[in-house]
Formats: sequence, structure tokens, C-alpha cells
Amino acid sequence: MRSEIASKASRFICCLRRHGFALRLAGCFFSVVLASVFVGLAPEANFIWVANGVLLAYLLLAPRKRWPAYICSAYVAQLIGGLFAGHHGIVGGMILTFLNVAESMISALLLRHRSSELPDFTTPAYVARFLAFGVFAGPIATGAVDALVSPLWHIGSPLWHAPSPAVAFLQWVAADALGACVVTPACVAIFRTRFRDSLFSLKHWAHLLPVAALAFVIFQHVRVPLAFLLYPLLVIVLLRLGLGWAALATLFVAGVASSFTVRGQGPFAAAVPNAHFESAIAVQLYIASAMIILYSVSVVLENLRTTERRLQEIAALHKLVTENSRDVIIVTDMNGNRTYLGGASIAPGGWEQEDWGTQESYNLIHPEDRPRVVAAIAKLKAGSNGELLETRVRRRDGSYVWTEAKLRAIRDPITGAPTGFINNVREIAERKLAEQQLADAYRAVEAMAITDSLTGLANRRRFDQCLTTEWRRAVRDRKPLSILLIDADLFKSYNDTYGHLRGDSCLKQIAEGALDVVARPGDLVARFGGEEFAIILPNTGSSGALQLAQDICAVVRSRELPHSSNPLGIVTVSVGCATLIPQPGKHAADLIDCADKALYQAKRTGRNRACSYQPDADTDAVGKESGSPVAVKPI
Repeated sequence: MRSEIASKASRFICCLRRHGFALRLAGCFFSVVLASVFVGLAPEANFIWVANGVLLAYLLLAPRKRWPAYICSAYVAQLIGGLFAGHHGIVGGMILTFLNVAESMISALLLRHRSSELPDFTTPAYVARFLAFGVFAGPIATGAVDALVSPLWHIGSPLWHAPSPAVAFLQWVAADALGACVVTPACVAIFRTRFRDSLFSLKHWAHLLPVAALAFVIFQHVRVPLAFLLYPLLVIVLLRLGLGWAALATLFVAGVASSFTVRGQGPFAAAVPNAHFESAIAVQLYIASAMIILYSVSVVLENLRTTERRLQEIAALHKLVTENSRDVIIVTDMNGNRTYLGGASIAPGGWEQEDWGTQESYNLIHPEDRPRVVAAIAKLKAGSNGELLETRVRRRDGSYVWTEAKLRAIRDPITGAPTGFINNVREIAERKLAEQQLADAYRAVEAMAITDSLTGLANRRRFDQCLTTEWRRAVRDRKPLSILLIDADLFKSYNDTYGHLRGDSCLKQIAEGALDVVARPGDLVARFGGEEFAIILPNTGSSGALQLAQDICAVVRSRELPHSSNPLGIVTVSVGCATLIPQPGKHAADLIDCADKALYQAKRTGRNRACSYQPDADTDAVGKESGSPVAVKPI
């Protein structure tokens, strides 16, 4: 049963959508007919012409491509209504109807520059345009034409019955302008869905009862002018129900006021007795004043609602940002007093936000970091826009955690002087840990880049860097620089006999022996390449370098590593020594070349010895077996 009812309702709605334009066109026709007949039945009470206001509302809401249909429908409707009410003859009625329809079309064209633009009586700009174009421009344009042709309606009547062109013009403009001013907003509201839904609400209609009752009382009363009492009631209707209902209430007041004023009752008829034109103008000014008040209040209300909606959006966005922020947001004055604390619910250090907010700021900061914080705040007070600090903050358990604080100065918008600070604080313990791990990894990679993986000594790259540095220092200080080149004797045959693994172990033993002898922190022991090693000895003379070389030879021999191909049956090394006082224009490669020549001489003269290079006799490097007296030519 329910599904059948829902199906019928759905089909009915689809039918309404398919024939919606036809239904709206029929509504326009009957509305204009009723409006024309209602006013036409009492031509002496024609204080407000509502038919044009109804048509203008339809044109303002309809697409422009539908306008010809609405205009034709309204033309026929007004003509029929006028003939039924007996306004004028057929010719006069056709001309008057043409002017009325033209008036609505002029106002609609001026108001709707674009087809998609819809009426909005809550914005100041649109209300001003509506009053200028919809209320005055159209009626003035067609009222001028009516003033010129109005004598045609009174042919055959006594001359004093025919109104003057000025009076005809004023009557036309006042009646049509007031009709557009009151009826158009009410019809626009009625035609919209939300207002139509409220038309069947008794609660809404109940708000109009006080207005109706007071209107009847006021306009029946002659002696005491109480018409101003209706203004507050109309404003209350506007505040509670909106401009559409307030316009309906005003239209009802206009009808009551017109009816009693024509019969000589009410404050306006009593003020100007036996002067229908002046009384009509007074009523029209009264209704127009009411609508202007309602328009003004409606604009103010909409501005307030817009501001309220904007504030709600800002508050919702602020709540969203602060509730999902990792930062604690602190706003303080220049004295450090907190005026706002928000953001992350858990503050750095595991504090609850409420507890953290009660702590003295400086007491939470690690003592070593406090001077930097004080200096940063001093910079902000001196004119800096922002500072970034990484400080340690005390946890609830007494330990410290790293935090990042972004401080920005809050300045007076007029003077530009700092009035406080905004501080975004977040815990960066994970980032600090990652930075530490990255630094450790960098140092490890850097060490790998300058360390020989087999012996643990400095590699050739590190040797070259150190030699360049020490050479420049020796040039500056004019101090001697020595270098030792160490080569394992007959190492190829050692590898062939014992294998490469034993050969690697042998190189490690030689490296350890060299490290045992070289004790100064500034000296560098490096693997030079293959089975060769090199030692840089800053600020060391030739005799000291030669003595160190002999000690290395002795240490290697003392390890007694078996070597069957060596005449001594153990592993031995040969060492070439070179010493120079570097001079500008020379290069560190010269020192290596000298040490290499000395090493060649040690190999040539029997190995297992150290030789020192003599600059004055390249071919006569002198050396003896380590442990024996060594004769060296003067350098």
C-alpha cells in the first residue's frame, strides 16, 4: 500500500515537473486577472496597482526565453480583468494594458542584466537597483505616456472630471510604484519553495493577526493618529518570518488603509477632508515608508546573518585546525602573560594542555637553552618579525625533550609596535633522533670514504688530503715535513706461497706494527696502495724520520711472520724516507717522489732496511740494515 502511494506521488511530481512551465504560466494569468479585478471593482480606491508587481515578480524569476509567454499571458489577463471591472472601453483598455505590461518589461530589463541573475532583496546593492529601476523608472516612463493620452479616457465627460496631466502622472506613478514596492517582494518570496512550504503553517499566519487587528482599529479611529504603531509590528513580522511575510502584511495594511480612507475614515481622511487625491497620496507615502523601513531592516539583518555565518565558518575552521594541529599555539603579551592557549591537546613533554599552560615558561626550558630564548625575545621586541628556536623542554617526569618554537611578533595595526607574541610549539624528538642518526650515518660514510677497509688505516684519498694540508702548513711555518714509504719485501711471492688471505693478514700485521711506532696525534699512517704504506710526519727532521723508519723495520721483524721466500725466513719491510722544508712554488708530489727514490734505493741495496733521500745526490741514497749504524751524507 505504501509503495503504491509513493509511486503515485512520484508520478505526480514527475508530471508537475514536465508541465511546470504551463502551470506557472496559468498561475501568472489568474494572478494578474484577480489583481486587476480586485482593484478595478473599486476604482476610487485605486491607491495601489498590484497587477504590475505580480508580473514583474514572474519576469524576475523566469528565464528570458520565457518572457514573451508571460508578457502575452499578463496582457490578456489584464485586458480581461479591466473589461470585467469596467475600467474603459476596448480601445482604451488595450492601450492601458499595453502601458502596464510595458512598464513591467522595462523594469525587468533594467533589473536583469544577465539571465541567470535572480532577485535578492536582502543586499543593499540590489535593493537600491530595485527602487531605482523597478519602483521608479518603469512607472515614470509609462506614467508620462499615460499623462499625455489620459484625456482620451474622459472624452464626453465634464471638463472638471478629467484630471490634469500632472495629476494623472502622479496618480499613475504613485499607484504603480507602490504596487511594485509592496507586491513584487511578496510574490518573489511566495514563488520560492521555502516560502510556499510555510504558507500552510497556522503559526505563520498567526503572526499577521495582531497586524490585522491593529490596522482595523487604527484606520477606524479618526481623532487620534496611531498609524505609526503598525511599523513596530511589521518589523517584528520581518524579524520572525522574513521579508515575504512582512510584505504580505504591508499589502494587507495597504488594503485596509485604502478602504477606510476612501470612505472618509481614519487619520489620513481626517487630516485632509474632502480631498481624495491628497488622502491617497498620504496613504501611499505611509505604505512606501513602511516598505522602506522593511527594506532597510532586511538589509541590516542579512548583513548580520552574513557576518554571523562568516564567524561560524571561521570558528569551525579554527576548531578544525586547532583540534588537528600537532602544535600548541600560545599567544602572550609583552610581559609573557598567556592570553590564549590552544592546539594539540597533549603539549610537548607529555603535559596536559591545562597543566602545561599553568607552568612558568622559563622554568620549562633547559637552563642551557634559556639564554637563546631570552635573546630571541629581545630581537622580537627590537623589531624582528619572527624567530625559530630549538630548545629542550622539561617533561612531567623531569627529563627533557627537544621542541621547536616558531615565534612571531604581534603588532599594533596602527602604530606597528609589538604588543605580544604568537608561539607555535611542537615536539621534535623524532626529528632530532632522525637528525642524529643521519649525522652518525654521514660520519660513518665519511669515515668509510677515507679509511682502508682491510687495515683500518687512512686510505689514499685521506693521505692526499692530509699531505696537501700539512704541506701548506709547513710552507707557512717554514718547518720540515717528512714522509715514509713502506713496502713489504717480496710480497708477491708471499701471496703465491701462502695465499691471499694470509697476505691480507700480513698487511694487517705490518699496519699494526707501524701504528705501534707512530705515536704522535698529528702523524698519519695510511695505506698507499697494494703492499705499500705511507706515513706523514709533520715538523720532523730527516734524522727523526730515519729513526722512526728503522723502528718500524724492527717491529715488523719482531713479529716473526714466516716467509720462506725471504732470505731471513720472516716478513720484512723496506722504508724510504724523505724530508723537505716546503717552499712556495714546489709541490707535495716532490716529497713523495723523493721518498719513492729512497725506497727504491732500500730495495736495491738488499731490502729490510731504511734509506733516507739525499737531495744533493739523487743516486746515492745511503742506508744500512736497521739496527746497524747508518751513515748519511749531510743534507
